[in-house]
Amino acid sequence: MGRTLPSTTQVFMQEEASFARFRRALRRSDQLALDDLFTAARQHLAAAQYASHALPFEVFLLSMLLEEHKEVMRLREQIGEVLSRQP
Repeated sequence: MGRTLPSTTQVFMQEEASFARFRRALRRSDQLALDDLFTAARQHLAAAQYASHALPFEVFLLSMLLEEHKEVMRLREQIGEVLSRQP
């Protein structure tokens, strides 16, 4: 018996491929940003698999948001350190 449902990785790759035309229509800088978002989501495929959510793309979007928020937190921390050094 074969697999009845595609794996999360397969779904992710299908979703990423479905955005190929959208990506192609973007400016080069936006294409790079979109690529970064998909790379960020790819880091959480194991968690997405574990969640086994009915709408996996929502989990991918949440993964992208999670990585963006981590970056915001890191930048806030760096700004706080720089500001604390100033007299």
